[in-house]
Amino acid sequence: MASSRAARPGSSSSAQEKNGSQLRRKFFNLATGFDMHFFVLLMIVLIVGLATLYSASHVYAFNYNDGDSFFYIRKQAIFAALGLVAMLGVSMVDYHVLHRFALPLWLVSLGLLGAALVMPSATGIRRWVHFGSISFQPSEIAKFALVLLLAHYISLNYKKMKKFTTGFVFPILAVVITCGLVVIEPHLSGTLLIAILGFAMLFIGGTRVWYLGGTILLGFAGVLFMVMVLGYEQDRIAVWLHPLESFANEITFADGLSGRDHAWQTVQSLYAIGSGGLLGQGPGNSRQKHLFLPEPQNDFIFSVFCEEMGLVGAVLVLVLFALLMWRGFKIAMKAPDKFGCMLALGLTLQIGIQVAINVAVVSNLLPNTGISLPFFSYGGTSILMLMAQMGVVLSVSRQSKMEKL
Repeated sequence: MASSRAARPGSSSSAQEKNGSQLRRKFFNLATGFDMHFFVLLMIVLIVGLATLYSASHVYAFNYNDGDSFFYIRKQAIFAALGLVAMLGVSMVDYHVLHRFALPLWLVSLGLLGAALVMPSATGIRRWVHFGSISFQPSEIAKFALVLLLAHYISLNYKKMKKFTTGFVFPILAVVITCGLVVIEPHLSGTLLIAILGFAMLFIGGTRVWYLGGTILLGFAGVLFMVMVLGYEQDRIAVWLHPLESFANEITFADGLSGRDHAWQTVQSLYAIGSGGLLGQGPGNSRQKHLFLPEPQNDFIFSVFCEEMGLVGAVLVLVLFALLMWRGFKIAMKAPDKFGCMLALGLTLQIGIQVAINVAVVSNLLPNTGISLPFFSYGGTSILMLMAQMGVVLSVSRQSKMEKL
């Protein structure tokens, strides 16, 4: 009996230690309980992107910004730091509160897209909204707003997504209206990205395939009509099909700088990629960034990276993006509800689709439409929005872990 009584304090102490360990683990999960694999992959992509931006931009920045080689990287680093703070802050918020902002945010994004269309522009391209010294691209906000709206709508109507009106007409109107305002800017790559993203979310959400397929065929027919009959963007198509011939042919330049810009960018991009070979010229040793490739800090930054790091480096970066997407999809599959699943899925898809279009454009697999490479290309609005969106994905992963506690 004595030995039995003596054992009780020990077992009580063991139970207290176990309870204390569980409380510490629970507190740790509440404080930093998001998916660390996703976070680490994201940080690696961000760091590589910032390093690439400096390498690609410092020559251009020195020549066009009063000898300030750090002009672009300084601004991007500031926005990346703000984005990191925003991401961590958003990750601490229960993503379910976004339900109430889905429709208002989408309407605000439409208003901002409309405001961009009336902004003065010397080039005829109206993609920016200016408030004094502050300017941003409303299309970056529209991407997130549409993903949020569709995730909200699908989560509320997922049992009715096979119906024509509920599952197709209403949500496709949101996609078409958003794309319509973006294409008027004109921003072809942004329109393509938003359209693919919207259709992918509806497909995954349960909309019937033939509804979406019929709409795609109708849209393709409309594009062919604009190109073949109305002559819309024929210079881009000519450059895409025959880049070297367009570059050499002086007729391409007869209508001003538009054709020359398209041919010049495409050809210089292909020169950069080809010069990289297997292992590249080495970090910082790109030749095309020395004012041959226009604005190498933006849409064609991947070309500079390929020239400096070669095929091996390019593949490694694409693998990094693929791993980031895989982890995002895993978070979506483990989400505690339909809203979280569609939200994480849509935001992850946005990254993947944008990377695919950018790489296709710089390698001339698609016409030069101008689209940034996520976390690499210069752009304050873009990096800030992307980081905040990744915070939403981390919020979904946090809530998934909390459900298991």
